[in-house]
Amino acid sequence: MSKIALITGGNRGLGRATALALIDAGIEVVYTHRGDPGEKIDAIPLELSVGKLETYDAFAAELRRVLRDRFGREDFDFLVNNAGVGIHASIAETTVEAFDELLDVHWRGMFFLTQKLLPLIADGGRIINLSTGLARFTGDNYAAYAAMKGAVEVFTRYLAKELGPRRITANVVAPGATATDFAGGMLRDNEQVRAGLASVIALGRVGEPAEIAGVIAAMLGEGTGWINGQRIEASGGMRL
Repeated sequence: MSKIALITGGNRGLGRATALALIDAGIEVVYTHRGDPGEKIDAIPLELSVGKLETYDAFAAELRRVLRDRFGREDFDFLVNNAGVGIHASIAETTVEAFDELLDVHWRGMFFLTQKLLPLIADGGRIINLSTGLARFTGDNYAAYAAMKGAVEVFTRYLAKELGPRRITANVVAPGATATDFAGGMLRDNEQVRAGLASVIALGRVGEPAEIAGVIAAMLGEGTGWINGQRIEASGGMRL
């Protein structure tokens, strides 16, 4: 029986790259999007805005239906909490509205969506929460974003402890600078920014989405089930 993964924000960026990597590994994929499922792939798209907690009951019901009708199951194996938004502002310039958007998606939403889905995750399953290298080192104008991800990292350790009796592992993958559409795509499209970041990365370049996806796929693979409650940074050795 094939394993099933649910990826939030799987229509673009790291989420889409992760979906493709898991499909290549023989894993069935369900992914969420906020209205645009993106280019068609061999996966099931479901609409969800992670920041809107009032939609979770309906989403869980729809996910149950898909699991039952498509796979003949009542549960799934892997949860990848990837959905996110990028807000680039100094502490002095961060508005309450921007802070609340980050809070709702990266922290409050991720916490309560995970809570809602715990009954649907099979015993022996795995959870991967996405963080950021910016929770270890500082960057310009990412204080609020990085702080939310710091909370995610602490939450993940508690999650690993509480789910231990069900043999469900919980780990963090923390990407460094990666060429996606995050922050308006500047890490993908702005050569000056890419060159500046490359100078502080041991491997001398910005990462690619497929490289982060490869780490996530490995963390869901057969040989990594004994890793639990850990933070795995995939940054090419950024700001060592």
